[in-house]
Amino acid sequence: MPAKATNLNRHGAAVQLSRDLPVGTVVTLKNQRGTQVSARIVSVIAAVQGTSTYGVEFVDQSDDSKQFWGISFPTNS
Repeated sequence: MPAKATNLNRHGAAVQLSRDLPVGTVVTLKNQRGTQVSARIVSVIAAVQGTSTYGVEFVDQSDDSKQFWGISFPTNS
């Protein structure tokens, strides 16, 4: 199902999609490069006109999840 990710971070993102999912659901995210990772719905951020925005976190911190967004995040100092 197509989705739009916003507010990307090293642990997950906000994801918009047109489907109702309960908090705690584990989903598979697939990026445009074909990499797939498991993520857990941790919150419902908004629901407007049939589109819900969920906070998701990667289930594990594998190399695939660390590189999933294709961008580098600053290291914690």
